[in-house]
Amino acid sequence: MIKNVVSHSLIAALLLGGSNAALAADLDNIIYAPQLPRMQPVEVGNGWYLRGDVGYDFSTDGSATSFQNFDVALTTYTTQAYATSSFDTDVSVGAGFGYQFNDWLRGEAMVSYQNGSFNATSSSTTLPCTGLATGTGCNTSGSADFNAYGFMANGYIDLGTYIGFQPYVGAGAGYTLMDYDNYNSTETCVGGGCASTTPFTVAHSGERSWRFTYAFMAGFAYEFMRNLKADLGYKYTNVDGGDTYGFDATSAAAGASGIQGTDNGFSTHQVKASLRYALW
Repeated sequence: MIKNVVSHSLIAALLLGGSNAALAADLDNIIYAPQLPRMQPVEVGNGWYLRGDVGYDFSTDGSATSFQNFDVALTTYTTQAYATSSFDTDVSVGAGFGYQFNDWLRGEAMVSYQNGSFNATSSSTTLPCTGLATGTGCNTSGSADFNAYGFMANGYIDLGTYIGFQPYVGAGAGYTLMDYDNYNSTETCVGGGCASTTPFTVAHSGERSWRFTYAFMAGFAYEFMRNLKADLGYKYTNVDGGDTYGFDATSAAAGASGIQGTDNGFSTHQVKASLRYALW
């Protein structure tokens, strides 16, 4: 009987030891098993940002070459050169959205608004003022305000981060809708055949036209709080030429039609401040 008890104890001990060893092996597999890949949450909107900016044009260059002069008495058109011409622009505002593709490349779509003016003078000793007798001349000075609506696609290269500052360069292309108000010209008859040399004002209806536009940018940004960056930069913009104004009512009644004045376009040099908010 003692033998049976001893044999049964040995069998129980062996079974218990085996089960403990198996359990330890399972625990080792659990503890030392390779880590399974974790599911990463997808951030909806990751990379998108909103942008708003304001700019000031410290230099504007632009001109016009000539316009069509209509002789009411002879019902003929004559090309007349401008003596002087110029553009004036100042403040612009813009808004849009963009996407940060990676640490160094981003793109954006922007709309902008700016007003300005076109100014010109001309002088002729042979071409008459509006509605006056053939054989007289005319000195004129005129101006027209305009509204410019820009629609641009821009691309930027970010050049790294240095003590928190992120320099960049960029370029863009798109179109500008130039919407002219009336061109008001002050005309003075010159020559011996003038019945009066008192200046008078003639209104020409303003024209609207789409102009191809391109731009180059450079500057730097600084993230002063989470997801919000301040941006200070320089922008060069070139707007193509197009229609400026049509004929006045007197000339139109006498048979004049079409566009009387065009411009050669203008370019601006601008300093611009912006805010960019990342939509994380």
